[in-house]
Amino acid sequence: MKNELADSSRREAGGTAIPERRMLIGGAWVASASGAWTEIESPGRRGTVLARVPRGSAEDADRAVAAARAALPGWRALHFKERQRALLRIADALEARAEELARLTALDTGNALRTQARPESQALVALFRYFAGVAGEFKGTVLPAGDDQLQYTRREPLGVVAGILPWNSPLNIAGMKMPAALAAGNTLILKAAEDAPLTILELAAIASDHLPPGVLNVVTGYGEEVGEALVSHPGVDKVSFTGSTEVGRHVAAIAGRRLAHLSLELGGKSPNIVFPDAAAPDRIDATVDGILLAMRFTRQGQSCTAGSRLLVHADVYDRVVAAVVEKARALRLGDPLDEATDMGSIISQKQYDAVLEYVADGKAQRGVRLALDGSALAPAGLDGFYMGPTVFAGVDNAWRIAREEIFGPVLVAIPWRTREEAIAMANDSHYGLAAYVWTRNINDALDTAHRIDSGWVQINQGGGQVVGQSYGGYKASGIGREFSLEGALESFTQIKQINVKIG
Repeated sequence: MKNELADSSRREAGGTAIPERRMLIGGAWVASASGAWTEIESPGRRGTVLARVPRGSAEDADRAVAAARAALPGWRALHFKERQRALLRIADALEARAEELARLTALDTGNALRTQARPESQALVALFRYFAGVAGEFKGTVLPAGDDQLQYTRREPLGVVAGILPWNSPLNIAGMKMPAALAAGNTLILKAAEDAPLTILELAAIASDHLPPGVLNVVTGYGEEVGEALVSHPGVDKVSFTGSTEVGRHVAAIAGRRLAHLSLELGGKSPNIVFPDAAAPDRIDATVDGILLAMRFTRQGQSCTAGSRLLVHADVYDRVVAAVVEKARALRLGDPLDEATDMGSIISQKQYDAVLEYVADGKAQRGVRLALDGSALAPAGLDGFYMGPTVFAGVDNAWRIAREEIFGPVLVAIPWRTREEAIAMANDSHYGLAAYVWTRNINDALDTAHRIDSGWVQINQGGGQVVGQSYGGYKASGIGREFSLEGALESFTQIKQINVKIG
């Protein structure tokens, strides 16, 4: 099916052949009903068209929903072992193609191959294996109600799930939704991000060889067209959306009108809280390495969990900011496919311009200090949306650059004096997705972690999500959980209570 997908059609543009990548609906690779297409450019190589994909519409959403609904009875009726085997076969196939997926991800998203794209393709394999392993845990309970009663519950799939994916980490986010939904017995429609759909289409090409037709469907196009049609479609039982808080509110309003099941993983402005002991001579290197990792500089800051508010105790503020600047300046900005590259490119001209506007706003604030300006950096010989790490010092938590999600490589550093002040500042945000705490003092660490209004808190580490641990946000950072058995039970099943009178 891969060859059919990759070589389904070609056209000439300036003498260069551009592949056409089609959508997967009902087991077939199809163009849009309208025949319209959109071109996908590589953000690290401006003007380089990687492929063109169908511009889906409401009619294509209808086709995908019909295919998913037709496949639902057979898929949900399977013994869980059959779904488990399918997911394990997909995991093996993904592992065999992991490097190919990683390279395509680097081209499609601009994320650096070594630091981001390759780990993402490997995490995808781990997610399929994890949800295959827990496929037998989507089960109910029996209530002890006396010898004349059998009272039990069933965990049943919700039905047809629409997974709306972002462009910053498409394989990883698909890995949160796809194997969990399928393991629970749902059928699935993935809406790929319009800026980075190619890895999702390749994922579908690999996975569809191991699934009945219609169990997995993938549509491409713009959110306001095919995405909106899926969210509002009466045949979609559940919407699982990952993206910005602004769009998430819109998705929730549409899905809420028909009381559809909904989960939202949205934006963040996560605090990175540094206590004085974390800046001691024997600790500062590890702390600063963790701060940079938590900030997601190697994903160009394009992560909803980015620890972009650096809250540092005043006694070590200058020392920590200087060390952060020194290490951030050493990150290599370059071609996403180059093994030496630490940071790749921002996804698009629109996002690049938005980040630069935030930088300009920060520079205009009275008393601000631009400790590191990466806005003018670009690797030699490459035309893409490149921007290096940018660090603002002397920032007030009330400023726009400290309150709004920039979704770029911009870190703001703010001093504090007391733990109470640090916690209050951390919570003075409408976001609550992630947080990071740096200290060797167990009381400071746990008290701070317990009192921060965030769905995920890490202490003395800044890495990414761990498979099997529930992931989701507080406040405007979202509703629901994914990435774990508990999250899958909450997000992709519903409980049916059955009472039987015996005798």
